[in-house]
Amino acid sequence: MAELAAIVTGGGSGIGRATALALAEGGANVLVVGRRAEPLTEIEQAHPLIRGHIADVAIESEVDQIVKAAVALWDRVDVVVNNAGLYSPAPLADVTVEQIDRLVRMNIIAPTLLARASLPYLTVNGGAIVNVTSIFAQKAAARNSHYAATKAALESLTRSWALELAPLGIRVNAVSPGPTETELLARSGLPAERIEAIKERETAAIPLHRRGAPDDVARWIAAFADPAASWVTGEVFCVDGGLSLV
Repeated sequence: MAELAAIVTGGGSGIGRATALALAEGGANVLVVGRRAEPLTEIEQAHPLIRGHIADVAIESEVDQIVKAAVALWDRVDVVVNNAGLYSPAPLADVTVEQIDRLVRMNIIAPTLLARASLPYLTVNGGAIVNVTSIFAQKAAARNSHYAATKAALESLTRSWALELAPLGIRVNAVSPGPTETELLARSGLPAERIEAIKERETAAIPLHRRGAPDDVARWIAAFADPAASWVTGEVFCVDGGLSLV
């Protein structure tokens, strides 16, 4: 992936951080986008090909600045990884319009904004968009219906964009992780004891009997981003320890 320029959102921790490092280790220049300065500084120090950029990916003007920053650094954008997302559980009886709006903005609108803003540059060399969804886009999840619905929408966008952008030489794929050890649950606002109960339940349900690590997912995101995958588009690839099978 030498000389490629990639943008990775939500890259300060978890799957995004692991993806940024995997791309950089493959020789790509990587702009890591997040809302917190400290994790971005840390990942910049972790690899010389990584640069950090503070932005809110759900705000259109800030997304435009993300793309401009990458172009200013490397004069190109070849890969977009839409990893930033929001998890916010709620049963139907308790869900609020505000909660649904936040899920839609982060899990549907934000990936759309970055994909759209990057299009003029992705067409130059036949770039790649990789969306990070969730196994719960395909698997029913009680108390998580709106989160699951937004991730299912992102999978639908992946397939439709793949058809739309194929004549431009742009590939669009998605990686659908199962339960993975990231900050997603901790940021959901759930109490610690509930989080531990969820983790135990998920581990018991996964055929391979463990939750995923960020590197388990990142390697497949990097594989879809690689020009070597030039004949693969419109795919949604599950990385879930077999959870989708049960």
